[in-house]
Amino acid sequence: MGLQRVDYDRTQHAGYAKGRRLLPSSRRNWSRAFRGLAGDRPIARVADVGSGTGRFTPVLAEEFAAEAVGVEPSARMREVACAESAHPLVTYVAGSAADLPLDDASADLALMFLVWHHVPDRPAAARELARVLAPGARLLIATTLADRLKDLLLYRYFPRTRAIDAEVFPTFAETVDVFAEAGYAHSGLVEVHHRSADSLAEYTGRQRLRALSVYEHLTDDEYRDGLAAMEADVAAETDPRPVESECDLLAFTRL
Repeated sequence: MGLQRVDYDRTQHAGYAKGRRLLPSSRRNWSRAFRGLAGDRPIARVADVGSGTGRFTPVLAEEFAAEAVGVEPSARMREVACAESAHPLVTYVAGSAADLPLDDASADLALMFLVWHHVPDRPAAARELARVLAPGARLLIATTLADRLKDLLLYRYFPRTRAIDAEVFPTFAETVDVFAEAGYAHSGLVEVHHRSADSLAEYTGRQRLRALSVYEHLTDDEYRDGLAAMEADVAAETDPRPVESECDLLAFTRL
């Protein structure tokens, strides 16, 4: 398929914050999951790697009462984060997973939330994350796994997105192997219940913002047809139901 990398400075920054806004129930679920997999060591500093518009950086700061550094390569995404996700304990800086502007062993926890599939050189990123994590610190990765694809509502309206996800995302074994080679132990895998929207109408409104990177790989016709089918179902929706899914969260311990 030869999928190109998504340029967040060109497209995604515009609607990302609104299209991917966290609902309160999802924020609570993710906070509990982060806490449950963070380990027992004291946490004074958290690195949110690939922080985007800062969707989770303040969540981490508040959950752990810790300094949180959001590292994001896209200047436009960082601009939105600074404007819309400011927090007294949060700083947003330029950088990438393979080139982190952090000192050796300076982070007690790191998160990558739906970022891992965007990383061009995953072994290099795993080694760089190992450099900035203190011994015994945890790395949390929220990601889709190619061999654990969920029954997402998105796949019903935009069928090719499932095949795209299967190509873009690594498998569970591939992910574990990359981190094992970089000096980590796999410490856990949990499913986190995520509510994307309280109704199909709300979900459809979010899709109009094209805030999912997978849309960058669809043709204009595929996107328009899928959105039209979704809007037709919204018109027929008499009993609004939430749009929910289970999401994988992995934990690795820096040895």
